[in-house]
Amino acid sequence: MSKPSILVARAIFPEVLNQLQQVFDVDHNQDDVVMSPAELHARMKGKVGALTTGSERIDGPLLHACPGLKIVANMAVGYNNFDVDAMTKAGVLATNTPDVLTETTADFGFALLMATARRVTESEHFLRDGKWTKWSYDMFAGAEVHGSTVGIIGMGRIGQGIARRAAHGFGMQVLYHNRSRLSPELELECKSRYVDKTTLLREADHVVLVVPYSAASHHTIGANELAQMKPTATLINIARGGIVDDAALAKALKDRRIAAAGLDVFEGEPQVHPELLTVPNVVLTPHIASATVKTRMAMAQLAADNLMDYLLRGQTRTPINPEVCA
Repeated sequence: MSKPSILVARAIFPEVLNQLQQVFDVDHNQDDVVMSPAELHARMKGKVGALTTGSERIDGPLLHACPGLKIVANMAVGYNNFDVDAMTKAGVLATNTPDVLTETTADFGFALLMATARRVTESEHFLRDGKWTKWSYDMFAGAEVHGSTVGIIGMGRIGQGIARRAAHGFGMQVLYHNRSRLSPELELECKSRYVDKTTLLREADHVVLVVPYSAASHHTIGANELAQMKPTATLINIARGGIVDDAALAKALKDRRIAAAGLDVFEGEPQVHPELLTVPNVVLTPHIASATVKTRMAMAQLAADNLMDYLLRGQTRTPINPEVCA
Protein backbone atom coordinates (compact mmCIF):
# COMPACT_ATOMS: atom_id res chain seq x y z
CA MET A 1 0.00 0.00 0.00
CA SER A 2 1.39 3.42 -0.96
CA LYS A 3 2.02 5.98 1.74
CA PRO A 4 -0.01 9.22 1.94
CA SER A 5 1.83 12.07 0.29
CA ILE A 6 2.68 15.24 2.20
CA LEU A 7 4.73 18.41 1.70
CA VAL A 8 7.17 19.77 4.28
CA ALA A 9 7.45 23.30 2.97
CA ARG A 10 10.58 24.46 4.84
CA ALA A 11 13.60 22.80 6.43
CA ILE A 12 12.95 21.10 9.78
CA PHE A 13 14.97 19.05 12.23
CA PRO A 14 16.24 15.91 10.43
CA GLU A 15 15.00 13.60 13.18
CA VAL A 16 11.45 14.97 12.83
CA LEU A 17 11.64 14.66 9.05
CA ASN A 18 12.77 11.06 9.47
CA GLN A 19 9.70 10.30 11.60
CA LEU A 20 7.45 11.66 8.87
CA GLN A 21 9.27 9.69 6.19
CA GLN A 22 8.55 6.46 8.04
CA VAL A 23 4.81 6.85 7.45
CA PHE A 24 4.42 9.33 4.58
CA ASP A 25 5.75 9.91 1.10
CA VAL A 26 7.44 13.23 1.93
CA ASP A 27 8.21 15.99 -0.56
CA HIS A 28 10.60 18.03 1.60
CA ASN A 29 12.51 21.28 1.27
CA GLN A 30 15.62 20.74 3.39
CA ASP A 31 17.43 23.26 1.19
CA ASP A 32 15.03 25.75 2.81
CA VAL A 33 14.19 27.69 -0.34
CA VAL A 34 11.25 30.02 0.24
CA MET A 35 8.69 29.12 -2.41
CA SER A 36 6.74 31.58 -4.50
CA PRO A 37 2.95 31.14 -4.42
CA ALA A 38 3.12 29.44 -7.84
CA GLU A 39 5.82 27.04 -6.64
CA LEU A 40 3.86 26.26 -3.50
CA HIS A 41 0.72 25.54 -5.55
CA ALA A 42 2.63 23.22 -7.85
CA ARG A 43 4.25 21.24 -5.05
CA MET A 44 1.09 21.05 -2.95
CA LYS A 45 -0.89 19.35 -5.72
CA GLY A 46 -1.58 15.70 -5.00
CA LYS A 47 -0.75 16.08 -1.29
CA VAL A 48 -3.10 15.18 1.54
CA GLY A 49 -1.16 17.15 4.13
CA ALA A 50 1.48 19.82 4.59
CA LEU A 51 3.75 21.14 7.32
CA THR A 52 4.19 24.88 6.92
CA THR A 53 5.68 27.91 8.63
CA GLY A 54 4.47 31.51 8.46
CA SER A 55 6.08 31.84 5.02
CA GLU A 56 3.44 29.84 3.15
CA ARG A 57 0.06 31.37 2.37
CA ILE A 58 -2.80 28.86 2.44
CA ASP A 59 -5.75 30.53 0.73
CA GLY A 60 -8.74 29.92 -1.52
CA PRO A 61 -6.87 29.64 -4.84
CA LEU A 62 -4.41 27.11 -3.40
CA LEU A 63 -7.19 25.07 -1.82
CA HIS A 64 -9.13 25.08 -5.10
CA ALA A 65 -6.03 23.77 -6.90
CA CYS A 66 -5.45 21.06 -4.29
CA PRO A 67 -8.80 19.33 -3.67
CA GLY A 68 -7.19 16.31 -1.99
CA LEU A 69 -5.66 18.36 0.82
CA LYS A 70 -6.91 17.38 4.29
CA ILE A 71 -4.66 19.13 6.81
CA VAL A 72 -2.07 21.90 7.01
CA ALA A 73 0.00 21.95 10.20
CA ASN A 74 1.67 25.29 10.95
CA MET A 75 4.94 25.17 12.88
CA ALA A 76 3.98 28.35 14.73
CA VAL A 77 1.42 29.53 17.23
CA GLY A 78 0.35 32.35 14.90
CA TYR A 79 -1.52 31.51 11.73
CA ASN A 80 -2.15 34.71 9.83
CA ASN A 81 -0.74 32.88 6.79
CA PHE A 82 -3.93 30.76 6.86
CA ASP A 83 -7.27 31.82 5.42
CA VAL A 84 -9.08 29.82 8.08
CA ASP A 85 -12.56 30.49 6.65
CA ALA A 86 -11.49 29.21 3.24
CA MET A 87 -9.84 26.17 4.81
CA THR A 88 -12.95 25.39 6.83
CA LYS A 89 -15.20 25.68 3.77
CA ALA A 90 -12.84 23.35 1.89
CA GLY A 91 -12.88 20.85 4.75
CA VAL A 92 -9.15 21.28 5.43
CA LEU A 93 -8.01 21.08 9.05
CA ALA A 94 -5.70 23.86 10.22
CA THR A 95 -3.43 23.30 13.23
CA ASN A 96 -0.82 25.35 15.07
CA THR A 97 1.66 24.86 17.93
CA PRO A 98 0.42 26.67 21.05
CA ASP A 99 1.72 26.17 24.60
CA VAL A 100 5.11 24.66 23.70
CA LEU A 101 6.63 28.09 23.05
CA THR A 102 4.90 30.14 25.74
CA GLU A 103 7.67 30.41 28.33
CA THR A 104 10.51 30.72 25.80
CA THR A 105 8.70 33.54 23.99
CA ALA A 106 7.88 35.29 27.27
CA ASP A 107 11.58 35.05 28.21
CA PHE A 108 12.56 36.68 24.94
CA GLY A 109 9.91 39.38 25.23
CA PHE A 110 11.32 40.35 28.57
CA ALA A 111 14.89 40.18 27.25
CA LEU A 112 13.89 42.52 24.41
CA LEU A 113 12.23 44.88 26.89
CA MET A 114 15.40 45.04 28.98
CA ALA A 115 17.71 45.45 25.98
CA THR A 116 15.53 48.28 24.70
CA ALA A 117 15.14 50.06 28.02
CA ARG A 118 18.85 49.84 28.80
CA ARG A 119 19.99 50.75 25.27
CA VAL A 120 22.04 47.58 24.83
CA THR A 121 22.18 47.55 21.02
CA GLU A 122 22.89 51.26 20.75
CA SER A 123 25.73 51.10 23.27
CA GLU A 124 27.24 47.98 21.69
CA HIS A 125 27.42 49.71 18.31
CA PHE A 126 29.08 52.67 20.04
CA LEU A 127 31.70 50.36 21.54
CA ARG A 128 32.30 48.35 18.34
CA ASP A 129 32.74 51.57 16.36
CA GLY A 130 35.63 52.57 18.63
CA LYS A 131 33.81 55.57 20.08
CA TRP A 132 34.25 54.59 23.73
CA THR A 133 37.17 56.67 24.94
CA LYS A 134 35.92 57.71 28.39
CA TRP A 135 33.12 57.17 30.89
CA SER A 136 30.55 59.91 31.42
CA TYR A 137 27.75 60.26 33.94
CA ASP A 138 24.94 60.17 31.34
CA MET A 139 26.45 57.74 28.84
CA PHE A 140 23.59 55.62 27.48
CA ALA A 141 21.44 56.32 30.51
CA GLY A 142 18.24 54.43 29.78
CA ALA A 143 14.91 53.73 31.41
CA GLU A 144 14.30 51.93 34.68
CA VAL A 145 12.85 48.43 34.47
CA HIS A 146 12.59 47.37 38.11
CA GLY A 147 9.69 49.11 39.80
CA SER A 148 8.39 50.71 36.60
CA THR A 149 5.02 50.15 34.92
CA VAL A 150 4.56 47.71 32.06
CA GLY A 151 1.47 47.73 29.88
CA ILE A 152 0.66 44.48 28.07
CA ILE A 153 -1.70 44.50 25.10
CA GLY A 154 -2.85 40.93 24.54
CA MET A 155 -3.09 38.92 27.75
CA GLY A 156 -3.02 35.36 26.48
CA ARG A 157 -0.55 32.73 27.64
CA ILE A 158 2.53 34.69 26.55
CA GLY A 159 1.23 37.98 27.90
CA GLN A 160 0.55 36.32 31.22
CA GLY A 161 4.09 34.91 31.22
CA ILE A 162 5.52 38.38 30.75
CA ALA A 163 3.24 39.74 33.47
CA ARG A 164 4.45 37.12 35.97
CA ARG A 165 8.10 37.89 35.18
CA ALA A 166 7.46 41.62 35.50
CA ALA A 167 5.48 41.54 38.72
CA HIS A 168 7.20 38.76 40.63
CA GLY A 169 10.74 39.17 39.32
CA PHE A 170 11.08 42.91 38.80
CA GLY A 171 8.50 44.44 41.12
CA MET A 172 6.75 46.13 38.20
CA GLN A 173 3.22 47.44 38.15
CA VAL A 174 1.35 45.49 35.46
CA LEU A 175 -1.44 47.00 33.40
CA TYR A 176 -3.10 45.01 30.65
CA HIS A 177 -5.66 45.42 27.91
CA ASN A 178 -7.32 42.45 26.25
CA ARG A 179 -10.45 41.59 24.28
CA SER A 180 -11.82 39.99 27.44
CA ARG A 181 -10.85 40.49 31.04
CA LEU A 182 -8.99 37.73 32.89
CA SER A 183 -10.57 35.91 35.80
CA PRO A 184 -9.92 37.45 39.22
CA GLU A 185 -7.73 34.44 40.03
CA LEU A 186 -5.50 35.00 36.97
CA GLU A 187 -5.32 38.73 37.62
CA LEU A 188 -4.13 37.98 41.14
CA GLU A 189 -1.58 35.43 39.91
CA CYS A 190 -0.20 37.91 37.38
CA LYS A 191 -0.58 40.87 39.77
CA SER A 192 -2.17 42.72 36.88
CA ARG A 193 -4.82 45.39 36.51
CA TYR A 194 -7.21 45.65 33.57
CA VAL A 195 -7.44 49.09 31.95
CA ASP A 196 -8.64 50.52 28.69
CA LYS A 197 -6.14 50.97 25.89
CA THR A 198 -5.89 54.74 26.26
CA THR A 199 -5.08 54.48 29.96
CA LEU A 200 -2.47 51.81 29.29
CA LEU A 201 -0.71 53.89 26.64
CA ARG A 202 -0.76 56.98 28.84
CA GLU A 203 0.53 55.34 32.03
CA ALA A 204 2.91 52.58 30.93
CA ASP A 205 6.67 53.05 30.93
CA HIS A 206 6.99 49.99 28.68
CA VAL A 207 4.29 48.80 26.28
CA VAL A 208 4.50 45.15 25.20
CA LEU A 209 2.44 43.81 22.29
CA VAL A 210 1.39 40.16 22.37
CA VAL A 211 -1.90 40.36 20.48
CA PRO A 212 -2.73 37.92 17.62
CA TYR A 213 -2.81 39.43 14.14
CA SER A 214 -6.16 39.90 12.42
CA ALA A 215 -7.85 42.56 10.32
CA ALA A 216 -9.17 44.02 13.57
CA SER A 217 -5.71 44.24 15.17
CA HIS A 218 -3.96 45.69 12.10
CA HIS A 219 -2.03 48.80 13.17
CA THR A 220 -3.13 48.49 16.78
CA ILE A 221 -0.27 50.91 17.32
CA GLY A 222 -0.14 53.77 14.84
CA ALA A 223 0.70 57.45 14.92
CA ASN A 224 -2.26 58.29 17.16
CA GLU A 225 -1.36 55.65 19.73
CA LEU A 226 2.33 56.58 19.71
CA ALA A 227 1.33 60.18 20.42
CA GLN A 228 -0.49 59.01 23.56
CA MET A 229 2.59 57.29 25.02
CA LYS A 230 5.08 58.93 27.38
CA PRO A 231 8.09 60.43 25.58
CA THR A 232 10.22 58.29 27.92
CA ALA A 233 8.35 55.07 27.10
CA THR A 234 9.48 52.04 25.14
CA LEU A 235 7.46 49.85 22.78
CA ILE A 236 8.09 46.10 22.40
CA ASN A 237 6.51 44.02 19.62
CA ILE A 238 6.78 40.22 19.78
CA ALA A 239 3.31 39.71 18.32
CA ARG A 240 3.16 39.89 14.53
CA GLY A 241 4.16 42.34 11.84
CA GLY A 242 1.23 44.58 11.00
CA ILE A 243 0.24 45.09 14.62
CA VAL A 244 2.44 48.21 14.48
CA ASP A 245 2.50 50.80 11.72
CA ASP A 246 6.26 50.55 11.14
CA ALA A 247 6.45 53.80 9.15
CA ALA A 248 4.73 55.73 11.95
CA LEU A 249 6.97 54.06 14.52
CA ALA A 250 10.14 54.96 12.60
CA LYS A 251 9.05 58.60 12.54
CA ALA A 252 8.19 58.57 16.26
CA LEU A 253 11.61 57.14 17.06
CA LYS A 254 13.39 59.63 14.83
CA ASP A 255 11.48 62.53 16.41
CA ARG A 256 12.02 61.06 19.91
CA ARG A 257 8.26 61.01 20.38
CA ILE A 258 8.96 57.81 22.33
CA ALA A 259 12.32 56.82 23.76
CA ALA A 260 12.94 53.48 22.06
CA ALA A 261 11.46 50.33 20.58
CA GLY A 262 12.32 46.64 20.47
CA LEU A 263 10.97 44.70 17.50
CA ASP A 264 11.09 40.99 16.69
CA VAL A 265 8.42 41.17 13.97
CA PHE A 266 7.83 43.50 11.04
CA GLU A 267 5.38 44.41 8.32
CA GLY A 268 6.33 42.56 5.14
CA GLU A 269 9.09 40.55 6.84
CA PRO A 270 11.76 39.48 6.09
CA GLN A 271 11.91 43.00 4.63
CA VAL A 272 12.24 45.73 7.26
CA HIS A 273 11.03 49.30 6.76
CA PRO A 274 14.20 51.14 5.68
CA GLU A 275 13.65 54.02 8.10
CA LEU A 276 13.81 51.60 11.04
CA LEU A 277 17.34 50.72 9.97
CA THR A 278 18.48 54.33 10.22
CA VAL A 279 17.37 55.20 13.76
CA PRO A 280 19.68 54.27 16.65
CA ASN A 281 17.03 53.90 19.35
CA VAL A 282 15.58 50.58 18.23
CA VAL A 283 16.55 46.96 18.90
CA LEU A 284 15.85 44.72 15.89
CA THR A 285 15.79 40.92 15.89
CA PRO A 286 14.72 38.57 13.04
CA HIS A 287 11.58 36.90 14.47
CA ILE A 288 13.46 34.72 16.95
CA ALA A 289 11.32 34.93 20.11
CA SER A 290 10.75 31.14 20.14
CA ALA A 291 14.30 30.32 19.07
CA THR A 292 15.75 27.87 21.53
CA VAL A 293 16.67 24.40 20.32
CA LYS A 294 14.31 22.73 22.79
CA THR A 295 11.34 24.93 21.89
CA ARG A 296 11.82 24.86 18.13
CA MET A 297 12.14 21.06 18.32
CA ALA A 298 8.91 20.91 20.33
CA MET A 299 7.17 23.08 17.72
CA ALA A 300 8.35 20.87 14.85
CA GLN A 301 7.37 17.72 16.74
CA LEU A 302 3.88 19.03 17.53
CA ALA A 303 3.32 20.01 13.89
CA ALA A 304 4.45 16.53 12.81
CA ASP A 305 2.26 14.89 15.47
CA ASN A 306 -0.74 16.85 14.20
CA LEU A 307 -0.14 15.46 10.71
CA MET A 308 0.38 11.89 11.87
CA ASP A 309 -2.54 11.88 14.30
CA TYR A 310 -5.02 13.27 11.80
CA LEU A 311 -3.99 11.45 8.64
CA LEU A 312 -3.27 8.08 10.25
CA ARG A 313 -5.70 7.98 13.18
CA GLY A 314 -8.34 10.64 12.53
CA GLN A 315 -7.40 12.46 15.75
CA THR A 316 -6.42 16.07 16.40
CA ARG A 317 -4.19 17.74 18.98
CA THR A 318 -4.27 21.50 18.43
CA PRO A 319 -6.91 22.30 15.82
CA ILE A 320 -7.66 25.88 14.83
CA ASN A 321 -10.93 24.95 13.09
CA PRO A 322 -12.12 21.84 14.95
CA GLU A 323 -15.51 22.00 13.21
CA VAL A 324 -13.83 20.35 10.22
CA CYS A 325 -13.50 17.20 12.34
CA ALA A 326 -17.10 17.23 13.61
